[in-house]
Amino acid sequence: MDFNPPDKTIEFAGNVGEYKGKLGANQLLLRGIMGGAYIAIGAGLCTVCSTGVSQYLGVGIAKLIGASVFPVGLILIILTGMELVTGDMMLLPVAVFQKKASFSQLLKVWFWVYVGNFIGSILYALIMVYGPLRSFNSKTGEWAVNSFGHTAIKIAEAKVLPYMAGGTLGWLSCLVKGIGCNWLVNLAVIGSLSATSVLGKFFMIWFPIMAFVATGFEHCVANMYFIPAGMMLGANVSISGWWLWNELPSTIGNIIGAVLFVSMVYHYAYSKKI
Repeated sequence: MDFNPPDKTIEFAGNVGEYKGKLGANQLLLRGIMGGAYIAIGAGLCTVCSTGVSQYLGVGIAKLIGASVFPVGLILIILTGMELVTGDMMLLPVAVFQKKASFSQLLKVWFWVYVGNFIGSILYALIMVYGPLRSFNSKTGEWAVNSFGHTAIKIAEAKVLPYMAGGTLGWLSCLVKGIGCNWLVNLAVIGSLSATSVLGKFFMIWFPIMAFVATGFEHCVANMYFIPAGMMLGANVSISGWWLWNELPSTIGNIIGAVLFVSMVYHYAYSKKI
């Protein structure tokens, strides 16, 4: 058998959650920083690869191309053992349901990994903003935002301004997109646990992550890169607007998607076999 059956997979998920719950804050923070940077690597690559595509091949193909390279982030996180809070939003509840971790351990992991993911995302955003997203203009003798940077600005504004304009319904729209996002992200995590080979893990991660990005769902950690990077380049987005109209609802939605649609479903479906 070249894969783990669902009952064994959910048992593994609980064991992973148990292991993470026992890690100290310094380990969670460090691994979270690297995890945030790795997601930002995928987000930055998505920005560059999707630039200019829509005017020739259409918006859908542009989304597909960007989405096809974004999964590198989660692949790196899982294969190198770093931390991503959206995955921990599923793994720690499973461990709690299986009585392998406490609720206080769950909160500890979520808090320190969230902080670490934020730091790592901002660090990589700085690298991109003062690197590939700007070019030297020989005519003016200045560094200016290039075409990739302008894509970054558009992405940041598209992730905040429409929700602001929509008011309460806009906020709820972002939350719902967060639910859909982390449902798919954690199917990728569960899938990676079911696979027993590196190639199997690659494909089980790649397809669901590609699906959530191409669909247009909201991932709180990816947005810790997308929105600040655009803001640094001149996007018409404030810090309060970013957090109130995207980061907060997408985080809440990500938690609901992970706990309700993955942790609870798989625990209930296979708990009798554990």
